[in-house]
Amino acid sequence: MRFGHDLLAPAARLAASRRLGAAAPRAARSAWLRQRHQLGSRGGGQRQRSSKKGGEETGPNPTDRGKPGSKRHILVDANGIPLALRISPANRHDSKFLEALIDAVPAIRQCAGRPRRRPAKLHADKGYDFAHCRQALRRRGIIPRIARRGIESSERLGRHRWVVERTLAWFARFRRIAVRYERRADIFTAFHHIAASLICWRFVQRWFC
Repeated sequence: MRFGHDLLAPAARLAASRRLGAAAPRAARSAWLRQRHQLGSRGGGQRQRSSKKGGEETGPNPTDRGKPGSKRHILVDANGIPLALRISPANRHDSKFLEALIDAVPAIRQCAGRPRRRPAKLHADKGYDFAHCRQALRRRGIIPRIARRGIESSERLGRHRWVVERTLAWFARFRRIAVRYERRADIFTAFHHIAASLICWRFVQRWFC
C-alpha cells in the first residue's frame, strides 16, 4: 500500500490481517495507473492551457512580463458600490472603455422624480486624461474630474478616487476571480457579477440591517 512514493505496508501483509482484499493483478494495476495519470493530467492541464493559450478577452499583460491576462474596468458610486463592469484584454487602454461603462449604468430609482442614470460628476485617474474622455462626459451632461498627467502627483489618490481602488481590492478578495482560470469571457464576467452582488449585499447588511 503506497501513499505517493512512500510504501506504507505490503499488500500481502494487509490481506493476511483481513484489512485488505487480495492484491490486484499486475495488468489491472498498471491499467489503473495509466488511467489515473490521464485524469490528473487533464485536471491540471486546464489551468495551464488558460495561462499558455489564453482565452477570450485576454492579451499580453504589460505589468507581468507579457503573460496573457485580463483587466477589469469598474464604475462605482461615492460609497464604492459597483454600478457597471467590463472585462477587457490586459493590453487595452482604460480610456477605451469609459463610454461603455457610462452607458452601462442601470437606471437608479430615487425618492422622487425619474430614475437617474448618470451622475453629476465623475472622478477618474490619469489613465483617462484625454480630450475624447472629457468630451464624452460633457456630451452626457457629466462634469469630468480627471487627474491631469504631469500636473497632479500620483503619490496620493485623492479624496474621491481612492474609493474605486478600495472596490478593486474587494474584488481581489474573491479567490475565484483573483486569477483567471476560465477561457470563456462570459463565464469570467458572470463570476464578477456574482462578486458584485455579494459586495452590494454586504453593504446593505452593514448599513441597513
